Amino acid sequence: MISPAPRRRTPSLLVLAVAVALAGGSGVSFTTFAAPQADAVKAESKAQTLNRLYGEYWEELLRLNPIQATFQGDPRYNDQLPNFLTEESRRENHAFTERWLRKIETIGDKGLSGQDLLSYEIFVKNAKDSLEGEKFPGYLMPIDQFTNLGGLAAQLGSGTNAQPFKTVKDYDDWRARGSKLAPIFDQAIANMREGMRTGVVQPKALMTKVLPQFDALIADKAEDTLFWGPIKKLPATFSDADKARITAEYRTMIEKEIMPSYRRMREFIAKEYLPACRDTAGMGDLPNGQAWYAFNAYQSTSTRLQPAEIHQIGLGEVARLHGEIRKVMEQVGFKGSMQDFFKYVNTDKKFEFASEDALLAHYRSIEATLEPGLNRMFNLKPQAGFEIRPIEAFRAKSAAGGQYQSPSEDGSRPGIFYVNTYELPSRKTWDSEDLFLHEAKPGHHFQLAIQQELKGLPNFRRFGGETAYIEGWGLYSETIGKELGVLNDPYMYFGMLQNELWRSIRLVVDTGFHSKGWTREQVIQYMLENSATSETDAVAEAERYMAIPGQALAYKTGQLKITELRARAEKALGTRFDIKAFHDEVLKDGSVPLDVLDAKIERWISGQKKT
Repeated sequence: MISPAPRRRTPSLLVLAVAVALAGGSGVSFTTFAAPQADAVKAESKAQTLNRLYGEYWEELLRLNPIQATFQGDPRYNDQLPNFLTEESRRENHAFTERWLRKIETIGDKGLSGQDLLSYEIFVKNAKDSLEGEKFPGYLMPIDQFTNLGGLAAQLGSGTNAQPFKTVKDYDDWRARGSKLAPIFDQAIANMREGMRTGVVQPKALMTKVLPQFDALIADKAEDTLFWGPIKKLPATFSDADKARITAEYRTMIEKEIMPSYRRMREFIAKEYLPACRDTAGMGDLPNGQAWYAFNAYQSTSTRLQPAEIHQIGLGEVARLHGEIRKVMEQVGFKGSMQDFFKYVNTDKKFEFASEDALLAHYRSIEATLEPGLNRMFNLKPQAGFEIRPIEAFRAKSAAGGQYQSPSEDGSRPGIFYVNTYELPSRKTWDSEDLFLHEAKPGHHFQLAIQQELKGLPNFRRFGGETAYIEGWGLYSETIGKELGVLNDPYMYFGMLQNELWRSIRLVVDTGFHSKGWTREQVIQYMLENSATSETDAVAEAERYMAIPGQALAYKTGQLKITELRARAEKALGTRFDIKAFHDEVLKDGSVPLDVLDAKIERWISGQKKT
């Protein structure tokens, strides 16, 4: 999965975009040719106008959302942190979206083609979806164990994440930004109290997990907090006066401002909020919850598949993958049931790492093993650097097994594959190659870094994205592991099947939670009975689906589409099919809705037949 850096999601696009682009090549007589030529000039001017407006839009967006700018590597707003939870902020964002939608629609799409039409349609759909989503009051549930404001602030303020700490100005920027945390915490408490009054509250099981997250971050002395990290690493080039001033200011900020706000939030959750939280798990128990979940599913999959349809697709894939796992059991000579096999791979010591260092060294060796295969199957590769790091201890307990964070635009921060080393025996060797394929290469690091490096696209496309496309590409990357030269060991191949099974199970249990009323215990039991997951992972994943409903549907939906398109291209082109060219075509325009990807590949297939 992608690390929870702020990333503005890009919604679906009408098939009309590609249909109009394809229509541009039809033959015409000389007498009718002059008008299209004039129209082409107008379209070029219109495209230039729209691209200028997209640039202005993005600049205004970064001012409204300075955290987005920070993660993007843009330092201009590193001292700013608006209170995005206030009603005033919601009104401002509504007005911003509505105003820019009017501006772009006033220009219109007539005469546009190719990338210009694609950008127009994505922008308009993005804005309309954003406005539609405003009717669902997510701001009343601003904190859970997965998206915790306290954890994000600690990541930024620790000196090991996107917030830079290299110059005196960098240190002053965080001092200014850190001083704005307390009002946001207080607004979060006010919003949660409103949610208590209106019945929009988190499941109790999630908020129970939030308390130890806060406990791990709260300390009496500044030196004992993660926020002291930048002071420990004060550059030697700073003057003695600056060192003394910054140290004193940070001590005051941490002990008098940040820690008190963390304690207020922790006390509120423990004494007021938890008793008011619901015992149920799914969105169906919230006001208008079924419609809310259907909207989330649409946002995540970029399809109009209904939750009941998605549930059935998941059940079918679970059955298919169980059949493939039985073949592996035969290959390794395992005697017993599938449940016995699941227990064996989860409990036998030979599938464990000896230490955290051994785990990290193993992942780095996978990168080297993959290089020849990547060269064989990909022309298009990212220029950005790449690193492997362990997930920070304070958030590891509730984090997934691996996460990817995109590089900064200026290249100062590489793409980072975060590996979870918490409860080391639960991190299995057979899971490693598959996880690397998804989160690192050729998964998220290839797709997201390449997208950022596409200089011809508007920034809202370079830094936005369709969840189904992004996560679908990650899961597709797992399925081509054997072609890339890994997954040759049957247990490693089982790891790929297990993780594809896991994504299929997500279709079943996410819809089970939120449209069928399944309990947390039902979901955990289903996962344990139907996969080789550990109880640790099953609990963390179940609670993740409770915290971000619908997001887990994106992976398998997107992978099924990309796999289907490759099979279609291979059948249509036969010996003329070029896997490098196919991967280039999928990646070269960045993230797009799945229906647009389908039309784009159809167009590419037609073009390949003519060459």
